[in-house]
Amino acid sequence: MSTKTAVITGAGSGIGYAVAAAFVREGANVVLNGRTEDKLTRAAAQLDRPGQLAIVSGDVTRPETAERIVAAAVGRFGRVDILVNNAGTFAAKPFTDYSVEELDTYLGYLRGTYALSQAAVRQMRRQGDGGAIVNIGTILASNGVHGVPSSAPIAAKGGITALTKNLSVELAADNIRINAVAPGIVPTPLYGDLSDEQLESLNDMQPLGRYGTPQDIADAVLYLAGATWVTGVVLPVDGGVAAGGDGTYHGTKQVSASAAV
Repeated sequence: MSTKTAVITGAGSGIGYAVAAAFVREGANVVLNGRTEDKLTRAAAQLDRPGQLAIVSGDVTRPETAERIVAAAVGRFGRVDILVNNAGTFAAKPFTDYSVEELDTYLGYLRGTYALSQAAVRQMRRQGDGGAIVNIGTILASNGVHGVPSSAPIAAKGGITALTKNLSVELAADNIRINAVAPGIVPTPLYGDLSDEQLESLNDMQPLGRYGTPQDIADAVLYLAGATWVTGVVLPVDGGVAAGGDGTYHGTKQVSASAAV
């Protein structure tokens, strides 16, 4: 079979960049998507595998971006085998402080995941040999954490979890597998600058004694992308919080973050 082609959204930094780097190391061709072309260009330079990389900048919440991404993948590499829906935004704050406009922003990423998955599935069906989609959700969609109030983004992430389960059954006959990773707290540029005290408090929230890294999530994505008899799984990668950790935040400040990838 030809070299696999993976499409990664939100690939300019953080988890998306770690996932892209993991696929590059595996020898895959990789299409990097993000909002900002300069950021993607810097990421591609760091990956230093120009023959394996393509860049498609654009807002993935817009349906036309989805079509451009898949068209670029096919035009450059001839196919789409793996899609990782990672792009998103996040801001933790109390429920009554979110505006309806902010909720719409989060739901835009759910629509973007839907549209890009549709475009990728159409291409995978044309190829006729299956494929894999891995969605990046969050453990907060099933396990609330007192110190991380985040109802608006979690409403959208919950939709992604439901979509994962539903599509895994619908697309099984096409041998297109749909899974998700549900990260715990993984400090990335999305979280902004955290103090040493805050980072130490994040460690205290995890039964395994440390917060996650982008590489932890990339390892899980690689597994789900390659596990040919696994579909419909939402895999917690959270240091043990979902297994029964209390998720209690022991710091003096709430976790806060506001960014988009």
